[in-house]
Amino acid sequence: MRALVSGGSRGIGAAVCIRIAETAASRGERAQIAVCGYGASEGQDEVASAVRALGSEAIVLSGDLGDVEVAPRLVETTVSAFGGLDALVANAGTASPANICDLSVADWDRMFEVNLRGAWLLAKYSYPHLKQTRGAACFTSSMSGQLPHAGSGAYSPTKAALTMLAQTLALEWAPDGIRSNVVSPGMTHTPMTEKMYADPEIKKAREGLIPLSRIGEPRDIANAIEFLISPLASYITGQDLCVDGGFSKSILSHIPGRPSSRA
Repeated sequence: MRALVSGGSRGIGAAVCIRIAETAASRGERAQIAVCGYGASEGQDEVASAVRALGSEAIVLSGDLGDVEVAPRLVETTVSAFGGLDALVANAGTASPANICDLSVADWDRMFEVNLRGAWLLAKYSYPHLKQTRGAACFTSSMSGQLPHAGSGAYSPTKAALTMLAQTLALEWAPDGIRSNVVSPGMTHTPMTEKMYADPEIKKAREGLIPLSRIGEPRDIANAIEFLISPLASYITGQDLCVDGGFSKSILSHIPGRPSSRA
């Protein structure tokens, strides 16, 4: 497995890199993973070291996906180092909570540049290489791209658009044997949400809304992404898998007065 993982320096992206390496090791294989981050960091080096400790190869790349020159460079460097590309994991993203009408044009554009255009450019430049290997792509969207979320600023619109981008690619790429899927995390404990879950009352209240009664961890999301880019998912494309502990399907259970299965 030769994979490029954007946003790979921490959180979900870091967990994906490690999960790919673990799966390769379990099969007696050696993955090659490009750990891509916004900028060179100690965390990124730690992820690469963890991948290498599992017997796989890792290269560390960095760049701001809001810059149109970065995506082609990341893809070109990865393909040059590994001799090809089997999987793209477009995971990098940013969030700036705000009311829609309070956003500046610059804030709006920045969110779309990173969350949507950056993923599109990674896909665009990965396409000829994925075509050669009949590979796969997985895009990290969000539960907030499926359901409106007041105060999310441009985040929810970018994630909804990202899901549609990935599903459109699934149809366009299908004749070439390339699969394209989406994973939409629900409430997940990542560096981006660390401050929120440091409040025990907020954490407990949120856990109470989730049927599985816990907040997701990066590894939960990584397991789904690794599956979707693997040969085990060879007949799955164009899907949006919401990994949220059942929360998004539980809305009716929160209506007062409805029957409950709980004692």
